[in-house]
Amino acid sequence: MDSSSNNEVLETYKRLWSYVAPYRFIGCIAIIAMTATAFVEMMMVALIEPLLDEALVAKNIEASKWLPFAFVAIFIARGLSGFGTEASLGWIGRGVISSLRREVFEKFLYLPTRYFENHATGSLLSKMTYNVEMVAESVTSVVTILVRDVLTVIAAIGLMVYQSSQLFLTVAVVFPLIAIIVKFLGSVFRRYSQRIQDSIGEVTQVTEEALTGHKIIKIFGGQDYEKNRLTAIDERNRKQNLKLIRSRSLGVAVTQIVFGFGLAGVIYFAGIESINGNLSPGSFMSFFGAMMLMLQPIRRITNVNSILQRGIAASSSLFEIIDEPNEKDYGAKFAQSTNGKIEFNNVSFSYDETNKEKIINDVSFTIEKGQSIAIVGHSGSGKSSLVNLLPRFYDYQFGKILLDGILIQDYTIENLRKKISLVSQDVVLFNDSIMNNLAYGELSGCSSSELLSAAESARITEFADDFPNGMDTMIGDKGVLLSGGQRQRIAIGRAILKDAPILILDEATSSLDTRSEFQIQQALKDLMIDRTTLVVAHRLSTIENADQIVVLEKGRVVEKGSHETLIDNGSYYADLHRLQFKKG
Repeated sequence: MDSSSNNEVLETYKRLWSYVAPYRFIGCIAIIAMTATAFVEMMMVALIEPLLDEALVAKNIEASKWLPFAFVAIFIARGLSGFGTEASLGWIGRGVISSLRREVFEKFLYLPTRYFENHATGSLLSKMTYNVEMVAESVTSVVTILVRDVLTVIAAIGLMVYQSSQLFLTVAVVFPLIAIIVKFLGSVFRRYSQRIQDSIGEVTQVTEEALTGHKIIKIFGGQDYEKNRLTAIDERNRKQNLKLIRSRSLGVAVTQIVFGFGLAGVIYFAGIESINGNLSPGSFMSFFGAMMLMLQPIRRITNVNSILQRGIAASSSLFEIIDEPNEKDYGAKFAQSTNGKIEFNNVSFSYDETNKEKIINDVSFTIEKGQSIAIVGHSGSGKSSLVNLLPRFYDYQFGKILLDGILIQDYTIENLRKKISLVSQDVVLFNDSIMNNLAYGELSGCSSSELLSAAESARITEFADDFPNGMDTMIGDKGVLLSGGQRQRIAIGRAILKDAPILILDEATSSLDTRSEFQIQQALKDLMIDRTTLVVAHRLSTIENADQIVVLEKGRVVEKGSHETLIDNGSYYADLHRLQFKKG
């Protein structure tokens, strides 16, 4: 590894430790507990010398009386210090996980649309779950090894130098009791682990919804709502993990104490039996115990680099997301109201950074306040890409788009999107009630009368009333419990409720049957009154009354005008019309 790589690793780990810094007080407790553990383990081995030399060899009855109590005290101290270590490091670890997870999730809410198209959702979800866990494990494991294990090895070496021998004592008589404790704790661990897995599933679900529904979150200002949902679920996950950590730590402490009592009994009886002179000198056994004491810490110290590198790799992947630039928002214009006049002047756009393949090529048109414009063309002609430029889901490379004579980049993104309602062909619903999907994000502050009016206008009440819980009915993941038409009605109702001066309808009735479409079309006509509307529609019958129709072919405007004018021209639009209605 070269110096630049070393510097990068060092910077990554230093940055990772910035997430640990808020837990300095808990960290001090952990260090004190780990230091105490190393000291107690050394004292435990050191007590073997008076045990053998005084109680067993010299047959000092006084020593035989106080040594069992000393060992009980040692194991109680060891259990308590172990519990303090595990609980405090667990607290720090879960805190780091929560901080990283929430920061990454918040970043997801503000990343540009292009980022999600260039990264697999599964990979992003894995980083939110597995990688974050690996980071916390790295922090706590490395701290444990560098403090407790290193101090234990130092103490053991010092004792080995001081002593000349050790005693290895078997306390197998307490193993059955320890096995019972382990079995009991195993059921506890499984119970908490299942709850943790369930809560992780909820975290993954909310995150996936935020990733797939990022356009709706942005256009309806749902960032705060999604952050609150994630925080509530993540808080439950954190508490379940803390319960698991406390149970595991308490189990270790109880096991240590039970083992200490068992060892005290063995020591007591060994002292009585020492009268027979069958035991080895204490110095030798103390030396041997110190040697055994350091074997496991040395093994862990040798593996610390692999643990460290795993954490570095995981944290690097998370920092890559956190360091991604948010949507470009250099605008300062904040307009309380808008006339709704939209101008596209020689606009060109490409998904490719090199601009070699232009999806939109030199497009120009003007929509006056309150007018509607329909954008039609064959699949792949760039219709949806064109309307996605207005709310700045993508930024065009050439030309200008103006709203009320002002470049859309001059508005703040939040202010620009407040003026726009969107109903797209890809309906995005969340695993929530019908009501909360209708009154989503900033719309949650609408009055009951406004909610009812929007629900009735979008014909939502017609199917919601059929459910036992009405508008409070949970609709399942992505609205799976509803039909395609019902899902689309909720999306239309959401746009009606927002009551924005600009309306984008991107195949807004594509999932409706003929009867439902007729009903919704009337609601949409009412909604379009006095609103500047951009309509992308495959069914040409739905846009015949548009003030202007723009025909796209391979990203270029090949025709524009009214329905009657374009039919009379007998060109692109007329061909599309004949093909769809099987005329000519």
